[in-house]
Amino acid sequence: MSETKNFKLNRRSFLASGTIAAAGSAVGFGRAQQRGGKKRLVLVGTGSRGTATWGRNLLEHYSDVVELVGFCDINRKRVQLAPQLVGAQAPTYHMDFDRMIQETKPDGVLITTVDSTHSHYIVRSLELGVPPITEKPMCTDERQCQEILDAQRKSGLPVTVTFNARHGRGAKKVKELLMEGAIGDVISVDFHEFLDTSHGADYFRRWHRLKENSGSLLVHKACHHFDQANWWLNSEPVEVTAEGDLKFYGRNNPFRSTHCRVCPYTNQCDFYWDITKNERLMKLYASCESEDGYLRDRCVWSADTNIYDTMSVFVKYENGVHFTYTANTYLPYEGQAIAFNGTKGRLDYNSFYGGGHKVEELRLTPSFGESQLITDLGPRIEGGHGGADRSLKNLLFLEADAPDPLGLKADLRAGAMASLIGIAAYRSIERGGKKVRISDLVKF
Repeated sequence: MSETKNFKLNRRSFLASGTIAAAGSAVGFGRAQQRGGKKRLVLVGTGSRGTATWGRNLLEHYSDVVELVGFCDINRKRVQLAPQLVGAQAPTYHMDFDRMIQETKPDGVLITTVDSTHSHYIVRSLELGVPPITEKPMCTDERQCQEILDAQRKSGLPVTVTFNARHGRGAKKVKELLMEGAIGDVISVDFHEFLDTSHGADYFRRWHRLKENSGSLLVHKACHHFDQANWWLNSEPVEVTAEGDLKFYGRNNPFRSTHCRVCPYTNQCDFYWDITKNERLMKLYASCESEDGYLRDRCVWSADTNIYDTMSVFVKYENGVHFTYTANTYLPYEGQAIAFNGTKGRLDYNSFYGGGHKVEELRLTPSFGESQLITDLGPRIEGGHGGADRSLKNLLFLEADAPDPLGLKADLRAGAMASLIGIAAYRSIERGGKKVRISDLVKF
């Protein structure tokens, strides 16, 4: 049975398990702050990012203000591993989200499940009276987006989307310069994403490779970049056109297997990956395969892969800015090249990864005058994604009421707009490159 079928089967079984009355009426983290205690959080989705970024790493640095009081997952073995991997002796719930909320009475829900199920847990959290904090993307199609918007309007509770890409020091410096008018009014933006044969290929080994799970990389991955563009430009998208294809991975190879551990082509495949060398991933995934059949080391040449590995998107914004985006997932190096073209000059932000380090260059070139390299990008912060994960968590758990001059907080509308660009892009591709208007997808 494929991982997609398993996700759908388990989710149906979960939805059929019944519901309960709303658990409390907490708004934000107010209840925890008023009683002087820690913020009580539950985690649904105990995979790699859930148990690391929003599990062990969260407690290592924020245990004085946060505690994890429950874990939920559709995989019985994996959820039972969660307390050990995270370091929190909290109860586990196999496919019983409602009961977890009822029994633990949390102040918030951390959602780190498969992308296509984010919307269900967001909506259900709102219905049960608990504010959700969800990993990106907020949703993977327009129907899910509308359901979230409707549920939030009815509940009145906040929805937080964890867009850590806003929190990179280079990204924040770009925002500062644009706010200062360093290049005048922005006219157009060119954003090029380069994913290499390690990071890029890994999406095609995992559940992301199926569009019904991830909405394609135009939603799962690119929503980070679309959110950055919306935030940098302080505007919202109006219409989207796109082209996309699967030109490298999937069916584009003469041989294939089911997954790397049993592959007869290990000596001739450049993409052979030995999961057995990673003890943590063996525990999280290989040891839990018997529950749902999910293979973490699936062949990148799987013939049923249906996401794009080559993408081009054009977005027109309310303020008239033209935004061009490309992403390729099979390149010899990893990085980004972003350029802002304005009425008074150009701002180039380039970042590349190599040798375990990130090299960033930010250059400001006025229309009349000398080009200058911006060397002060702000302080370096320890933590995942170049310190962006730590900056995001600081904002959520330590600085919630602090001034936010750069507008780093990503709310419901930000989450919706970032997802909707990706959704509009793949709808455009499905319709032969036709223009898709954001207003035709959902009603705010």
